[in-house]
Amino acid sequence: MSGKRIVLLALVAAGIGILLGAWAMYFRAITVQVAAVQRDVPVQVFGLGTVEARVTSKVGFKVSGVLVDLLVDVGNRVPKGAILARLDDREQSARVARAKAAIEQTEANLQKTTANLEKAKANFVNAKSISERRQQLVQSNSASVEAAETAKTTLEVANAEVSLASSDIAVSRAAIGDAKAQLQLEVATLDFHTLAAPYDAMITARLKELGSALGAGEPVFALIDPKSVWVLTYIDESKSGEIKVGDPVEIVLRSRPNQRFQGKVARIEPESDRVNEERRVAIAFDQLPAAFHLGEQAEANITTVRLAQPLLVPEAAIAGLGKNRGTVWTVEDGRLQQHEATFGHRLLDGRYEITGGVPDKALVVSALRSGLRAGRAAKAADEPRK
Repeated sequence: MSGKRIVLLALVAAGIGILLGAWAMYFRAITVQVAAVQRDVPVQVFGLGTVEARVTSKVGFKVSGVLVDLLVDVGNRVPKGAILARLDDREQSARVARAKAAIEQTEANLQKTTANLEKAKANFVNAKSISERRQQLVQSNSASVEAAETAKTTLEVANAEVSLASSDIAVSRAAIGDAKAQLQLEVATLDFHTLAAPYDAMITARLKELGSALGAGEPVFALIDPKSVWVLTYIDESKSGEIKVGDPVEIVLRSRPNQRFQGKVARIEPESDRVNEERRVAIAFDQLPAAFHLGEQAEANITTVRLAQPLLVPEAAIAGLGKNRGTVWTVEDGRLQQHEATFGHRLLDGRYEITGGVPDKALVVSALRSGLRAGRAAKAADEPRK
């Protein structure tokens, strides 16, 4: 075979190859991945935060003293009213005993003044009787005027003694009231030597040890209300607009990455972080974990709405995306087409909800590939479920 013939055959083969390649590129149907209509898809907002307690307190004694008893330690849970610690109360107990003795003394004085009043009343009745008889005798000239005047003076003195005895009783009763008030004060001060839990609490810190000399109000324990434990998250302001109190939340603690805890949005702070442009959102657990750690990092996925039957397309399949608009490829009657679509919600996985701009029966291409050209024959890799 001559060299010219070989070259000619090679050129023919190359031409056939080019024609076959062109046919494959421009005329052969291309297979594409298409998006399927989903059902009941949650739209979520992601937030990162920490486990915190809304109710936290540092508690100490209202009076000064020496710490002689510590009954709880860090991590203990105590009911409301449980005794946490005690101060040396011997001096105060003595004051309470003295106040009780003062009450007994004033009550004895009341009995004495009551007896004096009865005696004064009896003297008054006797003096009155004598005075009346002397006045009658003066009128019949059987007694002297001097004797009658003496009897009248004695009556006035007896009446004054009755008034004085009545006043002594009022003073004694007032003294009893004052002594009882003093006893209440001393008993209350004695109670202040005992530190009790103000609510059902968990001890988070023990700040003093036995033998410490404490000033009034100096904290001994730090504690929290376990029922107030929640996750305080920070949400990008641009994604927080649809969050509402009561929205369901899925919580993942850093120490338990394979567990999902359910919760709800409990509070949306009225003031955002001006530097980071984030909104603070507090999330309450539906059921608090048995073991939790304050300050632990937590992830929160807040469900703001559920889409009944959305058509979702990945962001990578959208060209010129901006202001909720972009161009997508579609398969219509076996041919590729392009449409400018409008988009609604964006999911955490990067997919967008198509809200308009695509014909009803068109299939939206979900993964771009080489060879896409308007009008080219195309078929879906898998028939999407409706």
